[in-house]
Parts: sequence; structure tokens; C-alpha cells
Amino acid sequence: MPSPSPIRQIARFCLLALFMGMGVHTAQASQGIAQYGKPKYADGFSHFEYVNPNAPRGGTLVLPNPDRRTSFDKFNPFTLRGVNAPGVAQLMFESLAVGSADEVSSAYGLIAEDISVAPDKMSVTFRIRPEATFSDGSPILASDVKYSFDTLMSTLANPQYRTVYADVKQAVVVSERVIRYDFKNRNPELPVMVGTLPVFSRNWGKKTDGSFTSFDKLSFEHPIASGPYLIESYKAGKTIIFKRNPNYWADRGGKTLNVRVGFFNFDRILYKLYSDDTVRLEAFKAGEFDALVEYRAKNWAKSYVGPRFNDGTLIKKAFLNHNGAGMQGFAMNLRRPLFQDPRVRQALGYALDFEWLNRQLFFDQYSRINSFFTNSDLSANFDGPRKPTDAELKLLRPLKEKYPQWVPDAVFGPMPPAPSTAPPSSLRQNLRKARELLMHAGWQYRDGALRNEKGEPFRFEMVEDGPFFLRVLSAYVRNLEKLGIQVDIRTSDFALHQKRMDEYDFDMTTIRFPDSQSPGNELWDRFGSQAAKEKGSDNVIGIQSPVVDALVEAITKAETREQLRAATRALDRVLWNSYLVIPQWYNPTHRIAYRKEMQYPAPPLYYSAELWILMNWWKGDAK
Repeated sequence: MPSPSPIRQIARFCLLALFMGMGVHTAQASQGIAQYGKPKYADGFSHFEYVNPNAPRGGTLVLPNPDRRTSFDKFNPFTLRGVNAPGVAQLMFESLAVGSADEVSSAYGLIAEDISVAPDKMSVTFRIRPEATFSDGSPILASDVKYSFDTLMSTLANPQYRTVYADVKQAVVVSERVIRYDFKNRNPELPVMVGTLPVFSRNWGKKTDGSFTSFDKLSFEHPIASGPYLIESYKAGKTIIFKRNPNYWADRGGKTLNVRVGFFNFDRILYKLYSDDTVRLEAFKAGEFDALVEYRAKNWAKSYVGPRFNDGTLIKKAFLNHNGAGMQGFAMNLRRPLFQDPRVRQALGYALDFEWLNRQLFFDQYSRINSFFTNSDLSANFDGPRKPTDAELKLLRPLKEKYPQWVPDAVFGPMPPAPSTAPPSSLRQNLRKARELLMHAGWQYRDGALRNEKGEPFRFEMVEDGPFFLRVLSAYVRNLEKLGIQVDIRTSDFALHQKRMDEYDFDMTTIRFPDSQSPGNELWDRFGSQAAKEKGSDNVIGIQSPVVDALVEAITKAETREQLRAATRALDRVLWNSYLVIPQWYNPTHRIAYRKEMQYPAPPLYYSAELWILMNWWKGDAK
């Protein structure tokens, strides 16, 4: 399964770790706040229930590439250019608040000792703990929080921050340890979102002569950050070692902050970056690192075997999760004239034979994606194909009247399933439907190719980061060729691929939009019209629709879970019936292989496998 870029992973870690959202009806300060109702954990709680508060500490955790990157050239995870080192964002930067992985939408003070939302929800105030310090020992002050926010919102940082936080008016220093965020609009999600922003020191990049390296030019300058680890050493963009900060403010003097009990149990964390998936897997079998998350079905079924698995030295296990699966599929770049006709996009979907792929390549491990919010109650298909509810129609009908060309008629019926070749259907029948759609769109087969009225052939380029998806691509391309469509497959290393994605230099590629249990402002970056014009955004598809913008706005302004569900399902119907992505597949488990020394608590409801290992696992032989 392809992974999002490091920048996007970092942003999602920062923006989604709290599972998004909030709404508080009083200005009374407390450590915990919840979007709907009360937070699960009351003030004064000892620890989250899904951690082991008695987990032994010590030892070294050795991990491989957490994604497709095979090298790195910077320690700054917040800029667009370059590839950041793995682990930096997760291990070195804290935020004002942190979420709980067993709740949909809650936030608890981390750097902040309490949080209060104004009665009109137009601002939120955080009081900083007096013990909170940066890695250089200096105190974390409100001015540092403001500096972090202003920097991330400037042109020096990745532009996605400006998109996602566009409704934040300003950060105001109220006093030395009190920071207030003012909002442009009444958006119940904003207080939590600003709480998730990473906090770093203004002295990051300060030179010995007192001058500063510009934030966008920071490369291997060690971050002066607020998290539990420091960089011990690194080597040629291939390895990096983190060591526990003995002066970490949240775990000092034998007393650990409640939201950090059971977290970060290793003294050292070492990342080794391997050149490709095969080398990485063989290195794991040879005992070079401790745990590996597997995304390839064939590997999981066929390659995790051998003497070390037989004698119990290595263990493989699929862990169930309740994460929304989101969307994964072949995405078309709507900036290309070739893909602007929805009939063309729909036709291309008929050429993907999921049933054959699942049977022949995936060992029947996957289910077909049927929504942009798959495996979530926010999906329009969650309780089966059905027509929109009254709440959904209240949103969709006015938009249909105002923007008829942007709202497909199909949104008012049950969600149509993705094309299937399961009997009585067949690939032949599907390709016949595709040919008919293409004909209506002005494409006909003649002179050995599918051509338009000008005689130009239907030809495009498929780009991927690495060769691991080639078997799927080859099967898909064979079916497209039966329609007379010519496809050029281009693979590249991660860095080059990411550059092309940031500049939208592609025709079709594989994307994965991970879902949130409570989506909100991140959807502006993923689907918003303005983001489509900003290089480096998550809107790689190039969606520029006033209807999508209106529905994203409805999502961000939802005051109840019911309102959120209605708005999200309405958006799901519009996106799905616009045929923007050729949906692929999902698996509701995390496939993890690990050494027998590795131990873990019961998994929470909502979690990333890599982060769960990093944050909550421990070694049984730790001393």
C-alpha cells in the first residue's frame, strides 16, 4: 500500500492525533475537553486505559523505514522541500494538547495544564505548565507558542498549514504562560486543531555569532524542541539514533505526566533505512530490527516464514483496528484535459478487476473500498446502500439548485457499488460498459487505438514510487489496452516521486487518504478549491468544486455528531458519484511482525501501527 509523503504524515500526526474536533459550552478551564458531551477521562485521571502504566523502561528499539522514504536530507519536518528524517516529528515535538486513542474526539492538556474555550467559541485559551521546557532547558512560554504558529503560517513552512488553519485569526500572548487563539469563524473544531500544533523554540537555527538560519533553510540543525527524545547521531541519510532526554519535562523526578504514562518506553530508538522492501524484509528475518508493519498481502502470506518464525524468535500477528479506512485508489489529475469528463473517469473504473486481483495477488485478504470514508459511520454506505436521509437532502437539494452541474443526479439515490466481476458480472461486460461511456464522451476505437474526433490517441502516464505496485498496474493496464487506451508506467524513487506529487506533475497515480474518526479542517487541504492551486497540498486530484467547498464548510461547522454525519455522508455521495478516484481495497487490521522480546498492551480503538509501536510498546527484557 502506498504511503503518504513524510510532510503529509507529519501534518496528519499533528493535526489528526487528537481525532479532530471539539465544542465546549463553557469557559471553565479543565485538562480535558470533548467535541460532543464530556471527555472520557475526568481531571486528575492517572493514565489512559489503553496503555500499560507499569511498562518497563529501557533498551533500544530498532525500526526500519516507516514509509517509502529510503533516505533523508533534513531534520525540519515542517517545510516543503526535501525529505525529513523518520521519527523527528513524533519524538521531538510536543503540542499544547494531545488526544486519546480510545475516543473519537477529545483533547487533554500536555504542554498546557488547562484549556478553556470562550462561550461563543470564537477563541480558546491555554495555560502553559510552569515545568514545561525545551530540550535546551529554556522554559516554554506563550511567546514560543505564538512564534511556532506564526512560523508555520508563514511562507517559510509547508503551505498546507495555511490552508488547514486559514480560519485562525491570530495567536495572542495574554501573559508569560497564557496563549489565546482567536478565530475568524465559529468553527467547533478549531480549538483542538490549534492545540495540536507542534511547539518549537525560536532559537532553533541560531548560530554561534547570534545570527539565524532561515526556517525554510534548516536542514541538519538539531531541533530545539519540546519532546522526549534528542538526536544522538545520524549517518549519511541512512540511519538516525534518538536518545531519551534525561531532562524531559513531562517525565522528571520520578513523576510522569498522566498523558505520558505508558508512553515512550525505550531509552534509544534507531531507524535504519533500507533501499527497498525486499532488502528490508530480509534484514528483519536476519534480526536487524525489532518490528515491521507489512502492507503487501503477498509478502504477508508468503514471505513471513522460515526457521525464526518456526522457533518463535519472530512473530507475525494481525491486530484489529476500528480506524476509518478512508480512500485508496488510482487518482486522476483533473488538471489534465483528458480526465475532465466524468464519463471518461467512470469508464476507467470498469477496467479494474478487483476480484481477480484479490484472488490472484492478494490471497483474498482485502475488501473493496465503497466510500471515501470506508469502515466508518460517516460513510454513506455504512448501513448499506440507501437513499440520502432528510438531513443529507437538506444540504444537497439547495446545492443542486444553485450548482446543478456540480451535483450528479446519482447522489439522490443509493450509493452505486464499485464495478465488480463477480458472477453474473464479468470483465467483458464491464469493458463493454466502459466502451459505451467513452463513445458518448467522444472516444472511439479506430486505427489500432482509442481516438477522439481530432484523431488523437487516448494515452496517459501512470507514475508510482517504486516497483512494488507493478503487478497491479500491469493487470490494470492490460485491461485498458483492450479498450485501445495506451498507458506508460513510470516508477521512481520516493524523493523524485514526491517532488512530482508536490508539483502535480502526473496523469494518474495511487493515492491514499487516511480517514479520521471526526474529520474537519484537514478536508480543506484534501478537497478544497484553494488547496488545488497550492503546490504541495493534499488535493493532488485537483478538485475545484463550489459544492465540495460548501459541504466541507458544513462539516467544519457541525455542532453535533449527527450534523457531522449528515454533512460527511453528503460529501461522500458527491465525491463518489463524480468518479474522481478508481477505488481499490482495504484491510481492517494492522499486520505486524516483531521479535519475541517485544511486548504491547491491548490495542486502542483508533491507532496507527507505527505510532503504536513507537509510543506504547516495550521490551520484555528491558532493565
